[in-house]
Amino acid sequence: MIALLVFLQASLTVAVSGPYSSPEYLPLHLAEAEGYFTQEGLQVSLKTTRAEPSAAEALARGQADLAATSLDAALRTGASDGRPPRLVFGLTAAPPVALLVSLAHRDAIARVEDLIGRTVGVSSPGAPEAALFFSLLARHRISPTQLALVSLGERGLVAALDHGEVHAGLLPDPWASRLVEEGKAVVLADFRRRDEATRWLGGPTVHAAVFVKAETSLKPPQLAALARALLRAIGRIETADADELLTRLPPRVTGLGDDFKSRLAGARQIYLPGGWVRLETLEKSVTMIRDRAPLPKSVNLPRRRASLLLLDPLKKILESR
Repeated sequence: MIALLVFLQASLTVAVSGPYSSPEYLPLHLAEAEGYFTQEGLQVSLKTTRAEPSAAEALARGQADLAATSLDAALRTGASDGRPPRLVFGLTAAPPVALLVSLAHRDAIARVEDLIGRTVGVSSPGAPEAALFFSLLARHRISPTQLALVSLGERGLVAALDHGEVHAGLLPDPWASRLVEEGKAVVLADFRRRDEATRWLGGPTVHAAVFVKAETSLKPPQLAALARALLRAIGRIETADADELLTRLPPRVTGLGDDFKSRLAGARQIYLPGGWVRLETLEKSVTMIRDRAPLPKSVNLPRRRASLLLLDPLKKILESR
């Protein structure tokens, strides 16, 4: 029992992908704010990074014990001695964005195939939604060279969609919901729900997750405690009143109240049930990532994809429910 308590009370640093307001990583911020980590016997310090690759790099460099980041970033920049990190808890199927069509071009674009020859906007070339869009194009056998992809920043893209300067664009909430509610755009493909992401990508996928090093020193009781805290946080996100959560979370996470409420509404159905990631889901996601761009030669991707999963602690929790 004493040894178990030592394991559980060890201090853990988690590198969390930014920005603070990202709904994909909200469960970690809520678990911290509500004291779920502490209640599980964990001393957790969240270290928010600028973007997903930075969180993966922090894990690889030993600056964090775990990283909450995308599978893409984990594979590309999270490897230590060539070995990619292992997934211990799945968060979302895809970046919570919507592919919007400007109202000015609604009659011309009703299918993904109608984007050929058109201009599509993203916030930045390295944004998660840009990679998602390439996977969507591949699913519909469209080459990126068959259309014009422009980077305008979120606010610039909102204005461009409003004025019909681009035909379509990928945006998160609150922008996506506002443009639709104001009658300035319509949704062509929605990734803010895991079932819709499955439909548009041709099967279950995993985007954001929590990872540890391939040779982690963390013990199963610690990983189980972390998983229980995250499951509680996700349960709250999916059911709690938005005003209540606003009072519990720090301003750097919520931002403006109305913006937070919109992001929360769009996030309630994005999380993977039970944090569980099936092997088939992982394999499909890895294939999509490699199809977009080859992994660095320094990354030794194991032939047995199952070795990228470390889900036994989570499995025991789910089986006991």
